[in-house]
Amino acid sequence: MIIGVPKEIKTNENRVALTPAGALELTKRGHKVYVQHNAGVNSGFEDSAYEARGAVILPNIEDTYAIADMIIKVKEPIDVEYPLIKKDQLLFTYFHFASYEPLTRAMIKNEAICLAYETVELPDRTLPLLVPMSEVAGRMAVQEGAKFLEKPEGGRGVLLGGVPGVAPAQVLVLGGGIVGTQAAKMAAGLGAHVTILDVNLNRLRYLSDIMPPNVTTMYSNELNIRELIRTHELIIGAVLIPGAKAPMLITRDMLKEMQPGTVLVDVAVDQGGCIETCRPTTHDDPIFVIDGVVHYCVANMPGAVPYTSTIALTNATLPYALRLADKGWKEACRQDHALKLGLNVVSSKVVYKGVADAFGLPLVNVDSILA
Repeated sequence: MIIGVPKEIKTNENRVALTPAGALELTKRGHKVYVQHNAGVNSGFEDSAYEARGAVILPNIEDTYAIADMIIKVKEPIDVEYPLIKKDQLLFTYFHFASYEPLTRAMIKNEAICLAYETVELPDRTLPLLVPMSEVAGRMAVQEGAKFLEKPEGGRGVLLGGVPGVAPAQVLVLGGGIVGTQAAKMAAGLGAHVTILDVNLNRLRYLSDIMPPNVTTMYSNELNIRELIRTHELIIGAVLIPGAKAPMLITRDMLKEMQPGTVLVDVAVDQGGCIETCRPTTHDDPIFVIDGVVHYCVANMPGAVPYTSTIALTNATLPYALRLADKGWKEACRQDHALKLGLNVVSSKVVYKGVADAFGLPLVNVDSILA
């Protein structure tokens, strides 16, 4: 198979979808890997490193899309890439379709094969290709939240861990999944008082067992959220419904209940956000303020630490990329139920329920396409 790795062109996206080590694993199996010039340079990987592992460097993004049977990316294609995508070309990347209808309709129009990292799902309901970036984003949420709690950044002027004689910050984490768990670990490790909310009692029991004493678990409901936001200085939105829009947990009217300088970090922004006043921001312009509350809503947080993120992502995606390349997407998805669940749009048909429901589109049974 011919694999193309374009340079990411979304604002401040410094990651690349494949490391030189990943390219070697593909080329030694007889596949051809084409990497756009400087695609990996912002992650610390020069063109020469790819060439030494058997990849071919192409000068531009147009050539990379034109030659490839499978495109491996990090983020969803943006509008200038839509015309480059060919009919029946396999795109293997994060899509988050349910949060952006124009992307969904563009992929339907292009008749591409869209296999989304975020909906590849194992029998135990874990999301193996979302986990590494969720781990990065969860830890970064606390890093960035602590920064913007500083007074010069618009926050309350609170040190996350406090000092002897001064209470630490109160951190509220909405969601006890991978992002929430990593955020709670980081915040607790810095000495903050942390409260995690979730609707899954089994998950709360697990978190209660593994977390240090400065972490409290509570059941997530509107009343508890409204009570807690009054006293917590850093609030992290960390909820996820695979392939669907995030639930709205903090509404506009709740901002008036928060202390001035409270910081909101909405990690769910690429799934529509779980905070009503959230809108996607960039690393260049990461925050905005509404009613005295600081909103940090960067949609590609791991892009700020591309060396770590690229290696972590390739570690997770490469085994699936190898199956797709070795067997072809149809046979690989027939044999691997987790990969089959990654199919969202196939040759103009929506085959993932969360995407169809988000935009009122007809849903086609994916098994009928794979048959």
